[in-house]
Amino acid sequence: MSSNDVPPGAQQWVPQHPGSIADLKAAAAGCQGCELHDPATQTVFGRGAEDARIVFVGEQPGDIEDQHGLPFVGPAGRLLREAVDDAGINPAELYITNAVKHFRFELRGRRRIHQTPGPAHITACRPWLVAEFSLLKPEMVVVLGATAAKALLGPSFRVTRSRGQLLPWPASAQHPADFPAAEIQALATIHPSAVLRADDRDEAYRGLVEDLKVAAEAVG
Repeated sequence: MSSNDVPPGAQQWVPQHPGSIADLKAAAAGCQGCELHDPATQTVFGRGAEDARIVFVGEQPGDIEDQHGLPFVGPAGRLLREAVDDAGINPAELYITNAVKHFRFELRGRRRIHQTPGPAHITACRPWLVAEFSLLKPEMVVVLGATAAKALLGPSFRVTRSRGQLLPWPASAQHPADFPAAEIQALATIHPSAVLRADDRDEAYRGLVEDLKVAAEAVG
């Protein structure tokens, strides 16, 4: 697929009536909704409790996640697990996924360097998020970073302006038929990888934990 082609999108690979997240994960393994499937090792689907009260949505899998086929198992994932514990969130009540299910990277020698997914990738992969949410029906969605925020809260949303705030689900702006907006609250915060890159990691980590505490208190 050339850079000028419009990706076909994931919809044709999404089961019409999935019975479980496992059904979606099995179907997503064959997804060719955009060109990212070709160089990536595998689809990295979401995981966690199907009755999750809180869903975390990140950007895309990284190199380690691409190799293992699981989201948030690299350094950013370990940091996120620590922040979840420090915020008082029960890990058994979580589901974690990404807006884009394949790793986008640039090959430099033997190294695979992360590249941010573009709008076409977010749009192409959106049917998987829609399908996940249709089964999960969470009370709270925690959006991790700018790419996930654009996917779920709209292209004009800025995490730096609105992080840590409880937000109503923006059904009027983002396909109201896609998600059960009435029961969902949203909260945006930085991606844990931003903490790892921060000049002052301790301060950045404290900010992430404080944001997650807001989500924890909101769901009780």
